[in-house]
Order: sequence, then C-alpha cells, then structure tokens
Amino acid sequence: MHAYVYQGPGQGSWESVSDPGIEQPTDAVVRVDATTVCVGDLHALQGEVSDVRPGTILGHEAVGEVLDVGTEVHDIVPGDDVIVSSISSCGHCMACWQGVFGQCTQGGGWLLGREVGGTQADFVRVPFADHSVHKLPYGMDRDTAVLFSEVAPTAFELGVRNGKVRPGTVVVVVGAGPIGLAAMIIAGIYSPARVISVDLLPQRLSAARSMGADDAELPGRLIADLSEGPGADVVIEAAGSSDSFVLCTQVVRSGGRIANIGMHETPVSLHLEQLSRKNITISTGQVDTSSIPWLLDVLTPEHVEAISRIITERREIEDIRAAYDIASRATSTNALRTILHPGRQ
Repeated sequence: MHAYVYQGPGQGSWESVSDPGIEQPTDAVVRVDATTVCVGDLHALQGEVSDVRPGTILGHEAVGEVLDVGTEVHDIVPGDDVIVSSISSCGHCMACWQGVFGQCTQGGGWLLGREVGGTQADFVRVPFADHSVHKLPYGMDRDTAVLFSEVAPTAFELGVRNGKVRPGTVVVVVGAGPIGLAAMIIAGIYSPARVISVDLLPQRLSAARSMGADDAELPGRLIADLSEGPGADVVIEAAGSSDSFVLCTQVVRSGGRIANIGMHETPVSLHLEQLSRKNITISTGQVDTSSIPWLLDVLTPEHVEAISRIITERREIEDIRAAYDIASRATSTNALRTILHPGRQ
C-alpha cells in the first residue's frame, strides 16, 4: 500500500509500505476511504510530538470499511463501514470505564499516527477495535463522518460539556476554526440564549454566521459590552493563542466558566490578581472521544449538515503534501478542513 510516512522534523514522504495485518486479537484492519490532516498532524510532522519516530505513518482520523478482525473482536465484522476514533480505548481499565479514553492505562490513548501506523494510508490497523471504531450511521456521508473522529467530540467534550452550556446561557466561542465552529454548532442543542463567535478573520466570521451563530464579529464593541457589562456565562477558547485566552478572561462573567480547547504552543499568562474575585472556573484537557456514539445519536440532520460545511476542500491522498501546506496556512487560505480520498487501483 501507499502511506504518508514521517522521516524527521518537517520531512514526510508518500511511499510504498507493507500492508498492515492483525497483530493482536483485539485488532481490526480498515480500508481507509476518507482521512484528513489536523493541527495534531502538523505538530507531529514538525517533530513536536516526541513519541513519533521516523518511519511512522501519520494521521489519526478516518472512515473506512473493515477488512479483517482479530479473534477477540466481537462488535464489528468485515464489511462494516466504520468511523475510526482518533483515540484508542482498551475498554477495561478504570480510565476507560470512566470514559476518559485519553488516559487509558492499558496501552490506549493517542496511538494512531503516534505510536502505531496511522490513517494517512490505504489501510490502517486499529488496536482495541471493539472500543475504538464506531459503525457508520446509515445515510451519513463518509466525508462528514471523518469529522466525528476528532473534531466533533473535541468540540463537545472540551468546549460544550466542560463549559456546562445550559438552556438560557450566553456562550462566546473565541476562534472560528473547525473546532470552534463545531463547538458553536453543538452548543446549539442545549438551547442557549445566545451564541457569539469571535475571530480575527472576516471569512471565518462569515462561516460562523452561515452555521448558526447569533452574532459573529471581530473583538470589538459587542465583546467590550460583555466585558463591561454582565459577561458571558460560558466562554470557549478555541484559538490557542495567549491573546485569545486573555480575551476569554475579560469576557466571562463572575461565576462563569472558561473551557479551553485550543492547543497553546507558548505559555499563557494567568492573571489571578484579576480573576480570583470573579470566582470563575477554567477547564482544560484532551479529547477522549468517548462521546462519539452519543453525538451520532443526538445530533439532528440539521446539526450534521452544518458540521459538514467545515469541509472546505477535497483532494486525492496523493496530494497530501498540499493538504499539509493548506492546513499550515489555514488563516491565509480560508481553509477549514481538507478531506483526503485514497485512490484505488
């Protein structure tokens, strides 16, 4: 098969490699029908993820068809169309029982494209398949389904759920990239009073409006009014910059919550001398993807259609270098998420 292989910091190659096979009785082999490139993949390619060694196939999100399963796999069979979770779960340790798959103590967590071969390939071996793949809902578009590998559960778990969005709350989402837009859409299922999207790029604010934001603006008068007035009940940080986090602390009301999703590459100042009197709660974390089955059940066709608009480009996987370049320059290319399709002989 062909795959995109990490060769060292900043170096990747599209090359011929051996097909994966069943190595453990809990494995499945999935033919990849659609995959993507995300920020985590960019960090891995740049050598910023220490566990990724040269020779590792990158990628951790995919949708495809099950080709083979190990003897201890019982919930899927060859021929099933599945969503491959970005996080693997052994399903048996205390962390997995609690739904905290990212903290799996029996060999799970972020494996694909990090510790084992990933999804940017024709085929992928998925460890702990019973707990790490999910059957594709009838009628769901495969490209859209890729966004349920990581984008949708990240937005829900780290943003909407950690932020405790409730009916009647005022929600501000800072950052209108793929995760921020998904958080804005999913927050809508809780009937908030108002959802406000904030970003520095007019084209992303336009996307937020088209996907259901009540307001979408540059940091300006509306945000100043919130900062000087009652403030937002929930502020979801989805940009990953120091300035965006500071903005969140200014906008949140006393007793409110800041749910941090963004991947911060540099230290962020926490002004406790200003925040302590506001009695706010700040949450951080990494995605567990334990919410994937729930999201597939509760999101309406309208929500799923809105999420599908996060996809801004489709390419053949042989163009994966271009997809990485697009992802690295997303703020200047107007790109949100590129879906890649492996070619078939």
